Amino acid sequence: MSSVLQPATSGQDLQAPSTAGKYRPITSHLAITPPVSVVIPAMNEAENLPYVFKTLPDWIHEVVLVDGNSTDGTVEVARELWPGVKVVGQQGRGKGDALITGFEACSGDIIVMVDADGSADGNEIVSYVSALVSGADFAKGSRFANGGGTDDMTFVRRLGNRVLCAVVNRKFGARYTDLCYGYNAFWRHCLDKIELDCTGFEVETLMNIRVVKAGLRVQEIPSHEYLRIHGVSNLRAVRDGLRVLRVILGERSNRRALRRRGHRSPMLDTVRGEVS
Repeated sequence: MSSVLQPATSGQDLQAPSTAGKYRPITSHLAITPPVSVVIPAMNEAENLPYVFKTLPDWIHEVVLVDGNSTDGTVEVARELWPGVKVVGQQGRGKGDALITGFEACSGDIIVMVDADGSADGNEIVSYVSALVSGADFAKGSRFANGGGTDDMTFVRRLGNRVLCAVVNRKFGARYTDLCYGYNAFWRHCLDKIELDCTGFEVETLMNIRVVKAGLRVQEIPSHEYLRIHGVSNLRAVRDGLRVLRVILGERSNRRALRRRGHRSPMLDTVRGEVS
């Protein structure tokens, strides 16, 4: 893991010869060394991208837009809004395939996943990055942790998420408060341990399961999900819920093996960031 955290008490300190070009200022009290890549999978999201890019912090190292063969000018809008954006064409189909494609194109040590529909607030990225540089391997967004929320969840989706989350917690020894949420961040090295191999919306659940199975340190980040601004979501509660359930049931639990070794997968406290 890279050297990660330095206090940024003044602009003068950050520009000193010994640190110039080494630390990336985030706030007046925090600077980091690792470059941060933001991956945004998008298909026909030209109308939403202005809202998405407007909230992205200017200290981000790179934005990787994975274009799913858009026909509405998504790529052109992205390049206008963020001139240095790295555009990658998606060859396959599905959100999982798009994310895997984006991850492979990233050059940063930290990778952040952000949806292109305007439901995620890029200003929250600082909380995710802070959790990672403070010791977490995987910073998982949660709409149901204290301080989180959602404007875009029906009763059926909320119930399904709660049930699926309970199944994962019981089967894999996790303590998640939210399961099916795509706003996450992690150190790049985590990809070597979770081996993503699914193409649909269920990729987020697969990641959440495999980081626990790999014994990685997870910290939940309270996050607020807003309504999609323009367009219609491709999410179908029942259909995609069944796909998520198949992923859960298809993953073998390693709880028994961990118990025999006297080890429990670390889950960092949402509020205090302490290992428990």
